[in-house]
Amino acid sequence: MEKQAHVIVISPVISEKSTALSEKQNKYVFKVDKKANKIEIRKAIEEIFKVSVTAVNTMNYMGKKKRVRKSEGKTASWKKAVVTLKEGQKIDFT
Repeated sequence: MEKQAHVIVISPVISEKSTALSEKQNKYVFKVDKKANKIEIRKAIEEIFKVSVTAVNTMNYMGKKKRVRKSEGKTASWKKAVVTLKEGQKIDFT
């Protein structure tokens, strides 16, 4: 059973570092499903944004322990994908 593209790609990560990557190196950063692999991420980005992807790099982030007064908790673990597009192509988030 194949996952839907909008289930794999959760949201774009918009930060100073990610916008600098998109402007200079044609790389875009997305928060993706933790169980998705690079091939699924590539197909989902190509399907949603109608671009051709040349490379996908992924990173897993573990949740951190946080404390508010007496109660302790943990932030959610998540997976990040840095997607490199073919020369001359762009993704517009607006």
